Amino acid sequence: MVLQNRVLPTGDIVADPSRGTLTGNRGVLHDAGGNLGQARWRHPHWISCELSYKGLRRPIMAPGRWTELFFLDEAVALAAGHRPCGECRRADHLAFRAAWGRAFGVEVAAAEMDRVLHAARVVPRRRALATHPAPLAGLPDGTFIRDADDCLLVMGDRLLPFIPEGYGPPRPRPAAGTVTVLTPAPLVAVLCAGYRPRLHPTGRAAAP
Repeated sequence: MVLQNRVLPTGDIVADPSRGTLTGNRGVLHDAGGNLGQARWRHPHWISCELSYKGLRRPIMAPGRWTELFFLDEAVALAAGHRPCGECRRADHLAFRAAWGRAFGVEVAAAEMDRVLHAARVVPRRRALATHPAPLAGLPDGTFIRDADDCLLVMGDRLLPFIPEGYGPPRPRPAAGTVTVLTPAPLVAVLCAGYRPRLHPTGRAAAP
């Protein structure tokens, strides 16, 4: 059975059999039967994690345990509002925290980053993740935007279409225009400050 635990750049959680390169969580989202409920945005600590860490193994969607979510890559995890875990992704977490400090003028603890991120990524009382408009020309590599029904990864002079299995053939990146940005604004600032997310092999291959 394919479980509903694959996260899209929009933040939607769907059932899809394709494999991701990162896991993570945002609290307990499922019931004893493994079904997701509606309370998916209350927990403020959203992280992305390694698929394997110190040989630890755990059953997927065990009752009463945090819900294992899966992401194609880190660009998708950031778009959905998840930062690097401070334990299993320690080096990435420290690089992320340093970029946060460059972006906002001070390095802060994970709890403070989560507080800022939660306010930016969630639309209150609407059970949805927030988007924001921005000029396309100023967006850094690793940002996700939405164009009609497509989620597109900004990468140099190209836009890479997201599909659950990877990235499709690149499109030219327009030189101007305002777009709908999926990646929360604080995370766009972190990308602008030099943080580089880990990409799926199809993303690395298509990057200029």
